[in-house]
Amino acid sequence: MKTRSIDDMKKIYHSRKEKLCAYMKENGLGAVIFEDTEERRSPAVRYFTGHPSDALFIIDSDGKCILLPWDENLASEQAVDVKVVPYNKYGRLNTKAARETLKSFKLKEKSKVEIPPTVPYPLFLKFVDALDEWDVLCREKSAHDYVTRLRAQKDEYEIDCTKEAARVGDLIIDKIEEGCKNGSIKTETDVALLIERELRANGCERTGFDTLAAGPARSFAIHAFPGYTGGEWPAQGLSILDFGVVYKGYTSDTTVTVVKEPTAEQEKLVSLVEKAAKEALPLYKAGEEICKAGKAADDVFAKGKRTMPHTLGHGIGLEIHEWPRISAKIPDDQKFLPGMIVTLEPGLYDPQIGGVRLENDVLITEEGNEVITHSRIIRL
Repeated sequence: MKTRSIDDMKKIYHSRKEKLCAYMKENGLGAVIFEDTEERRSPAVRYFTGHPSDALFIIDSDGKCILLPWDENLASEQAVDVKVVPYNKYGRLNTKAARETLKSFKLKEKSKVEIPPTVPYPLFLKFVDALDEWDVLCREKSAHDYVTRLRAQKDEYEIDCTKEAARVGDLIIDKIEEGCKNGSIKTETDVALLIERELRANGCERTGFDTLAAGPARSFAIHAFPGYTGGEWPAQGLSILDFGVVYKGYTSDTTVTVVKEPTAEQEKLVSLVEKAAKEALPLYKAGEEICKAGKAADDVFAKGKRTMPHTLGHGIGLEIHEWPRISAKIPDDQKFLPGMIVTLEPGLYDPQIGGVRLENDVLITEEGNEVITHSRIIRL
């Protein structure tokens, strides 16, 4: 991944905030409050500031903005293109922090101030009381929803970060295949700990979610519970591994299935999943209706007298599950857009014979798509 100067990074974050400010002016909003706390996590804080977690971010329509972090030292190191004011300055009260920040902006009386739609009603009332000079809005179809859509189309920096996560994930898959073949990987725990070790050795922050490693006795579940155990992995039959790694906030998301001495029924499941992935991939392109890809996969499974119990895919980025969802049930007006990074993950699961899933990450481009991960069916 290419190195960017601090000036380059400032331009990236400034450009994102400019788009939000234009939306705010168009919709008559004076200010918007974003919150990333243990109770209500919002990746928008990192998206606009670079600060990884635990902070308020408040911005007005003219672009004045303040980050109020719990950890001032971390913010001083990580935050970009934003003024930092410690959250502790306001007694760690988000309502007081919001009031004093809006006063410092000299926000006009009766201006509309949007708070996150995830705010519970009792806290909403506290905001109304604290921000009595302004019109407090807590609603759907808000600036927060606009930001969710904005984040779906990745800029060049986000694409580079996700591709780096994908590159590291591919290296790990190669090591896993090698370990399966030479016998160094024997249990679900072995593979999960290998992922933890290798992602950090290659500069990543963490896994994108709890690793799911399920041997043949547990692979029938879409998301095995618990995520991994001391059980044999891989073993005769179908073993699933679903994992992601995070680089500078952006996660990959891949699933491999290890096939060992399969029965005819198990082989049929594998073939159907591979065919569904092949049929759906060409429909992952800019301007195409998202539902068509979902229908293509569903048709493959229907002909095999099987049904996939989950969507075909989803967006990824600062969160493991982002907009859009890829499904036959998505409205026709939702289309793939350039810059989206979405998963393609057909899967089938049977309580008697086990499950199989094949998942890769796909970048939607102006010309079509680019598969940026190299997950696969591993045969032993």
